[in-house]
Amino acid sequence: MSNITRTAAKLGLLAVAMFGFGYAMVPLYNVFCDITGLNGKTGSISIDTAATLDVDPNRVIAVGFDTNTRSLPWEFRPLQEKVEVSPGQLGEARFVIENQSTRPMVGRAIPSVAPTQAAVYFNKTECFCFTEQTLLPGERLEVLVRFVVDTKMPQRFSALTLSYTFFDITDKVAIRAAATENAKI
Repeated sequence: MSNITRTAAKLGLLAVAMFGFGYAMVPLYNVFCDITGLNGKTGSISIDTAATLDVDPNRVIAVGFDTNTRSLPWEFRPLQEKVEVSPGQLGEARFVIENQSTRPMVGRAIPSVAPTQAAVYFNKTECFCFTEQTLLPGERLEVLVRFVVDTKMPQRFSALTLSYTFFDITDKVAIRAAATENAKI
């Protein structure tokens, strides 16, 4: 085998390895964030699992709420500033979203928890952030998040902030719909 052929084979193998590494980055990053709690990622559990958890009545955790919109003309706010729960107890918070634009829009909320080290102890059973929210002009919607703070959360944490940022994904949804429609043709 000539040097040129060997070099070409090595470069081809390197390109395949780089593609594989790039393809694996998102799932690996998600696993890393799930394990370490970095990036404020939270876990999720079923409502059935949450119902079987032991509650620690000797601790109270204050869960505050922060809401933001990014390039989205929506009003977005919690109906309560904070909720107090005991670890293991099912908590619930409601939020209001209102489309203040003159056109239908689609948004998606991205959650995070602060302090980030506590995010691994915060588990959602139900969340509006799991779905796209489509609102007509002037439409107002009340949405819900249900959560459980793990009893294994270290004592140094007595308060958490659950933050949501809504992003405008109207154009992405329209592109996806057009691509689906074109695929049918």
